[in-house]
Amino acid sequence: MLDMILNVHGEEGQSIPLIVDSPHSGVVYPSDFNHQAEFSKLRQAEDTFVNELYNYVSEIGGVILNANFPRSYIDPNRAETDFPSEELTEVKIKDEKILFNPTIKSELGIGLIWLRIPPNGEPMYANKLKFSEFIHRVKNYHRPYHKALKEIMNSTFHNFGKFYHINAHSMQNEATAMSDQEKGTRRPDFVIGDRDGTSCKGKFTDLIVDFLRSLNYSVDVNDPYKGMELVDAYSDPKINKNSVQIEVNRRLYMDEITRIKSDNFDLLKTNIEHLLNEIKIQIEKGVL
Repeated sequence: MLDMILNVHGEEGQSIPLIVDSPHSGVVYPSDFNHQAEFSKLRQAEDTFVNELYNYVSEIGGVILNANFPRSYIDPNRAETDFPSEELTEVKIKDEKILFNPTIKSELGIGLIWLRIPPNGEPMYANKLKFSEFIHRVKNYHRPYHKALKEIMNSTFHNFGKFYHINAHSMQNEATAMSDQEKGTRRPDFVIGDRDGTSCKGKFTDLIVDFLRSLNYSVDVNDPYKGMELVDAYSDPKINKNSVQIEVNRRLYMDEITRIKSDNFDLLKTNIEHLLNEIKIQIEKGVL
């Protein structure tokens, strides 16, 4: 069952404290996902192919984790409390001890469970979700993903005394109606998020930014993406637990509507492989 939910590669041969996770690249849609969205629109929520862009990390001694389920079903990069309880029926909060605390992401319809259809924000469901449906997704998808990532991080930290974690994502070329940016705002090639310097050492962020810029990519830092739950929850740079988020613009490697890889996919993948190699070199030199 776990293999249906997520994939992990590189654990057995891990030789460097480098971890990549791709929580939004899943394309296996559960049969109980009773949405009313046109499927082509729903797929715009996916970070399609991001796991492929980074899978080289397991070949150089690191570990990669990716979700198989789609983020619109339930999003591992949100806290399990990030959902408006008024959107549920038959709520039994006391039984499960979930203290709902929705954020701006829930207000935009893209919290723990998406309530809006991309890109224009129509209702995802004809009716409110039952609490039993909600907790099923939390227990069988969200929590196992977090458990797997924590176990990888704990093992890496135990073996190496540190870890460098990349939370890998893709972003639309232009902001949609479901973004907290003005609709139509164009994005750069990459956005690197380290929660304003609190989730990793500055050397890690600087290495990634400088390397990508050396390849003539446009790179912004913490704008508009600083990093969410998976960057925040387990990082502590004071004790060498470093997490950073990398958002790559989808126009660099695929057609955003058809989800078909473009001719530039291989070039981007090669450049990300060069980035991962550079991180490995700097780790082995003791710079990181």
